[in-house]
Amino acid sequence: MESVNLAQKFESFRDFWNPKIVGEVNDAYVKLTKLKGEFVWHHHDGEDELFLVVKGRLLLKFRDHDVWLDPGEFVIVPRGVDHLPVAPEETHVLLFEPKSTLNTGNVRNERTISELQRL
Repeated sequence: MESVNLAQKFESFRDFWNPKIVGEVNDAYVKLTKLKGEFVWHHHDGEDELFLVVKGRLLLKFRDHDVWLDPGEFVIVPRGVDHLPVAPEETHVLLFEPKSTLNTGNVRNERTISELQRL
């Protein structure tokens, strides 16, 4: 068992919208990702997702409302709920989600990441 320094892990990569695995808890991954700009509307049929903002600001758009997250805040997106992540500036996010979670959910496009990198 070793501690994980989030700042050091975030410093180790530069790409956006490409989650990296930094830990495992039961059947879930702890992932880090950098976000900037707008992602894609999507949902996850079988998985809930936790978005925790470490640095920056994240807007999660839902079909019926929006949620802004500042550093130290998180939201859990229930399975089946359409959402659109938007980061107006570089934003660092910790994701906690089942190992089966595909970053683009029900959508397959150029942003779909099928092979996750471990840090």
